[in-house]
Amino acid sequence: MLSATSLDKYRFSRALRPFSFPVAVIACLVGVVAAYAEGYWQPLNVALILMAGVLLQAGVNLINDYADLPLLTSTDAMQDRARQSIRFNFRAGLLSFMLAAVIGLYLISVAGLVLLWISLLGLLGALGYTLAPIQYKNRGLGVLLVFWLMGVLMICGSYLAAGAPFDWTIVWISLPVSCLVSLLLLSNELRDYERDLAEGIGTLTVRIGYQQAVYLYWALLGAALLLTLLLRSLGYLSLIWPLAGVLLLAIKPCRLLQVSAPERVALTPATARLLLGFGTLFCILLVL
Repeated sequence: MLSATSLDKYRFSRALRPFSFPVAVIACLVGVVAAYAEGYWQPLNVALILMAGVLLQAGVNLINDYADLPLLTSTDAMQDRARQSIRFNFRAGLLSFMLAAVIGLYLISVAGLVLLWISLLGLLGALGYTLAPIQYKNRGLGVLLVFWLMGVLMICGSYLAAGAPFDWTIVWISLPVSCLVSLLLLSNELRDYERDLAEGIGTLTVRIGYQQAVYLYWALLGAALLLTLLLRSLGYLSLIWPLAGVLLLAIKPCRLLQVSAPERVALTPATARLLLGFGTLFCILLVL
């Protein structure tokens, strides 16, 4: 029988997962700010880019639990409420995707067909996160594909939608933040490791084991810092020392990696704050 605690995760406010919104906001901002640094600034487009990014992230979050429906086979009242919540969230998620698509069509009409292909890849990736037949979350591919879909592609798409022409520079610039986008998803898998293992959900963390996923967490964090140093050496950033302050935000999530499962619930919000802090300073440095 489904417990009240398990049912709670299907509530709309929980399923929306607002802690993950920094992914969309920061990814879109990096693209927009990079375009601004090149002299491209269209305020209406910027507002629409941010709105579409958040809607896309909300849609991904809201459809996330749809794959749980086949597991809820009982006719008891608790599972019936869970099914109703999942279906409501799924419909709300599809509505979010539709609204993001409408905004995307306008931006594509302004930016051109390259943005169309980026948008289609992003939408396919968003739908395929938990929905059959792709379900790449359960294939252990979430951390890898989110790097490209919610990191590199979203940043490049925002750059184009802001009016800038494609340049490989934006791909290089996107890499440090994309590492932290993957880090946020990995923190979610680490937080839910015991539950996912018990329910047979094949996330990357379940497949490689908790301790190996912790090593990957440190590796992604280190990669973000090393790539930032590389950008400085290549001249894409004029200075990077202010980012040293962000290391303070890394202390708490790194400590939470070694605590018990009940305490680990704070890992994902702490990682989100790290992404938000790094991304905000990174955008400022792009302008400087």
